Amino acid sequence: MKLTRLFSAIAIATLSTAALTATAATNYADFPVTVKDYQGDKTSSISYGGQIARQVLHTSLMKLSKTGNGAANPELLAQMQAYFSGKDEGRAILAPVSQEGFVLAQSKVDELSKGKNLAGKTYKGVIAGWPGKKTGVEVLEFLIEKAASADAGFDYSNGMDYPQLISKFAMGAIFYNQAVDNYLDEKLAADVKPNDKPYKDGAAYTGKEHVWDEAFGYFGAPINAAGLDAKEAYAIAKGKKEIFATADLNGNGKIDLDTEMLYAHAYYAAGADKAGKSNYLNVITKAFIDGRQLITDAKGEKLSAAQRSDLSAFADVIKTNWELVIAEAAFKYAGSVYGDALKLQAGVEKNEDVKAAFKKYIHHWGELKGFSMALQTGGKDLGGFAVSLNRLIGYSPVLLGNTQVTGIDAKGNYQQESSISLNEFALHMLKVQKLLSDKYPLKARLNDKLENLSALAAKLGTGKSTEND
Repeated sequence: MKLTRLFSAIAIATLSTAALTATAATNYADFPVTVKDYQGDKTSSISYGGQIARQVLHTSLMKLSKTGNGAANPELLAQMQAYFSGKDEGRAILAPVSQEGFVLAQSKVDELSKGKNLAGKTYKGVIAGWPGKKTGVEVLEFLIEKAASADAGFDYSNGMDYPQLISKFAMGAIFYNQAVDNYLDEKLAADVKPNDKPYKDGAAYTGKEHVWDEAFGYFGAPINAAGLDAKEAYAIAKGKKEIFATADLNGNGKIDLDTEMLYAHAYYAAGADKAGKSNYLNVITKAFIDGRQLITDAKGEKLSAAQRSDLSAFADVIKTNWELVIAEAAFKYAGSVYGDALKLQAGVEKNEDVKAAFKKYIHHWGELKGFSMALQTGGKDLGGFAVSLNRLIGYSPVLLGNTQVTGIDAKGNYQQESSISLNEFALHMLKVQKLLSDKYPLKARLNDKLENLSALAAKLGTGKSTEND
């Protein structure tokens, strides 16, 4: 595999020859204890159970968000809040769960790590892409409250699919933010969690070992993902029994959720890679493995300036490609919303029943919106790009009466105003794809509809605004 597929130009330029050749490990596994004078009985220094606990809290929360009956439901709201902000013992893993031919090893969150929640690790900054100047935590709290009284997660009056909004945004505001703007950023500094001391008293791992492990846990890949075909990895997340033997690495007859399951952005990396044009899953996982090997090879000593530089270069590979995975997902769903909007407009003009098409439309918009907001939680100032992205996508899709959500009142109710047509909103989606492809070197480009941009723009003319306020 060419190095250009593995590393960004900046990363290659800063990696030493030793770091490029020291790639002994093939799985994210079997890294020994290097802590000086360790007195315990552990033989592995790997630890990221808290991150996997949050992975299953997220998947369980998403499943709960689909179960409302369209009326106020305090019991459901309390249950969702328990998975978002609670730390109580005994919470069941609601997703993923065992299926015939695909048995899981754990069924309780506490089996992975105790006392964990999502709220405490959620992005604290203001989310410009959502009305009300809410922080990341407040956006998720708002969405959870709305989902609890929605119809199986849907709000047809305002064009919201809450399970998609909650899931896609949470993956960014929690997993992506924590990994790229914390563990692979500030915590790689020389004086933060140094490698010549245990992460905490009695720990079997050094400061830098655990920092790196935690970032890996948030990516959501199984330990052997660097060598998995994208289709194989994707099948693991889907619980396909045909892939069970490959997934069951330790041969215990069960899939261990901490080492053998695919979650979150690792799942979307595999989804992009299935088309054969990208290799995000393998590249990111390999950079994690190589970085961990570099730390292990320091044998519990403080990392030198050269070692820290090499480690930062591996982190750059991860952060760059992780951002691309999210951008690829947003690009894909912008293409979906484009097609949905045109289909809806045609159905309305023919006086057809468009309920099923409208549901699909707001489902895809929820995915697009969640991923687009997630892109803005990585600690980078995206400037005018983010402004344009938010305006083009809007606070809701354009609804059947050519209205759109423009804000939220003091009581948390959506406010709507007259907007553009569905066809014009379809044009916005093509402009979203253009914006993303101009900003990022996308490789997979799933659902690429950009060849239609000029024709649709010419058909609609240029009299209307190209952005939503």
